[in-house]
Parts: sequence; structure tokens; C-alpha cells
Amino acid sequence: MRKQILDEVISIAPLDAMEGDDISRCLAWIDSGVDLCRIAKPATPPMHLVSYFVVVDDGHVLLVDHRNAQLWLPPGGHVEQGEHPRVAVVRELREELGFVASHPIEAPLFVTITTTVGLTAGHTDVSLWYVVRASRHQDFQYDESEFRDARWFPFDEVPLERTDPHMKRFLTKLAYNDDAQARVGTISAA
Repeated sequence: MRKQILDEVISIAPLDAMEGDDISRCLAWIDSGVDLCRIAKPATPPMHLVSYFVVVDDGHVLLVDHRNAQLWLPPGGHVEQGEHPRVAVVRELREELGFVASHPIEAPLFVTITTTVGLTAGHTDVSLWYVVRASRHQDFQYDESEFRDARWFPFDEVPLERTDPHMKRFLTKLAYNDDAQARVGTISAA
């Protein structure tokens, strides 16, 4: 599984120097041979792998008001021992929002290494950010034991002061990626 996780990280083209540094640190961490997955709550080992999945639709993002982190975050969760990070996305999507993606989960778009905040602050999450496309009109049922609320935000109304510190960079990369795919589609159609 370590090789498959390594491949997920290698597939990410960095947005900026910060993400380039995070990719390098992540690859060194994976190569070090340490445990990558959390084996005991809240933080053993103190650095572990997380799969974020950012649910998007037409310039909107679904965020959850996370009870422990006390932030509006993309849903996601800890990757379990022996689990591929994309399988973690599928599992957590069902557990946290009560639905199944209408498309296969593709390679992560973004990676971050962040010290956590909130009620379980102080450990380090290595987060692979996956994109899940869904309709804002689709029914979902968020996990009330983990989240206070779940809400769709237009990209320009995301509460950046109360979200993951990398959210603005992620949204920038997502917009750039979507624009690039649209340009390729236009060229291909010509």
C-alpha cells in the first residue's frame, strides 16, 4: 500500500513552492518507513494520512462545521491501515454525508501538511485533497455527531478566516485545473 500512496502523491503537480515543499516532505515521510496511518486516537502516530474530499458543484463547495476542529472544512477522514486513500474517500463520503459519488474518485488534486487545531490540536495531518463532483440539489445527511452543520458556499463566500489554512490555495488550484480542462475540451472539439 505504501507504493500506492507514494504514487498518489507523485501524481500531484504542485500549485506553488509551498505545495512543492509539502510534496517533497510527504515523499520523504512515506520513504522513511514510519507508520502512515493513525493507529490510535487522537494522534498516534503524531503524523498521519488523511483523505479530504472536496465536494463541488458549479462554483460552490460543500463544507462541514467540524466539532473537534471548530472550523468549516471539507469532509474527510483518516486513512486506515491497508486502505487506499481513494477507498477512504468512498467510505468517508458514505459515513459523513450519506451518499455515493456518481463518478470514480480520481487522483488527488492537492496535498498539504498541517498542524491540527481545535479540541485535538497539535498533531500533523498529511492531507490528500480529492475532488468529488455532486449536485447542490442532491440530498445528503451529514454526521451530526461529528459536524454541527453542512452547507454549500459559493467559492467567493467561503469563510476563509474559519477554514483550513490552505483552502484559498486549493480553490485557486481547482479553478486553474477546471479552466485548463475546459481549454483542452475546446481545443479537442475544434
